[in-house]
Formats: sequence, C-alpha cells, structure tokens
Amino acid sequence: QLQLVESGGGLVQPGGTLRLSCSASGLNLDAYNIGWFRQAPGKGREGVSCITRDGGGPYYADSARGRFSVSRDKGKNTVILHMNSLKPEDTGVYYCAAEQLLRLCVLQPDYNYWGQGTQVTVSS
Repeated sequence: QLQLVESGGGLVQPGGTLRLSCSASGLNLDAYNIGWFRQAPGKGREGVSCITRDGGGPYYADSARGRFSVSRDKGKNTVILHMNSLKPEDTGVYYCAAEQLLRLCVLQPDYNYWGQGTQVTVSS
C-alpha cells in the first residue's frame, strides 16, 4: 500500500524553526518528484517547495524562498522541509505529495500521492 506520512509540525513562535519530514511506505521517494504544500484555514492549497527525482531544483514559492529548504535523506526514504524565520502567515496544514510523470517538479497540486498533513501554527 502506497502511503506518505508527514511529521514534525507543531506550535512555534514567530521567528522560530521547524523541521517537517515526509516518509513513505510502498514507494521509493528517490524515484518521485516531491512537493510540499500548505493550506491555511479558508484558503486553497499553496505550493511551498518541490524537489525533482533526478536531484534538480529545488524550487520555492516566493513566500518560502530564503527561509525554507528542502532536501532528501536517501538512506531513510524521507524528504525534509526545514523552515526558518517562521511567520504567522506560515500557519496551515502542510502536505507532502509525490508524482513521477513530469520531468521537473511543480508547485501546482498535480501530484498522484498525498499525505494526510501535519499542522503548523506560528503564534506568540
């Protein structure tokens, strides 16, 4: 059974740091483009960052560039999203997603597999 699981969310103060993990069972994440998305209450799903299966990229939304970084931990079949200098507007449910048809990863939600999400709340 193919499954993505996000972890690492929580409550953090503005300016703080979180490390989100996306792990998988039933698929080798190295063979997939991986995207990170978030959804704030009452808003649509927004692409935050992605990394291609051949190591290209990564790519970041303007809102994340310079503060977030995405990387693969190949030994653990995991993709990590490091988030620094967090702001209240970063609050939302964060999802990882996987697909392997496109040559490059995209920040649109054109992914086949999705995790259940992890809540990130940035508040003082």
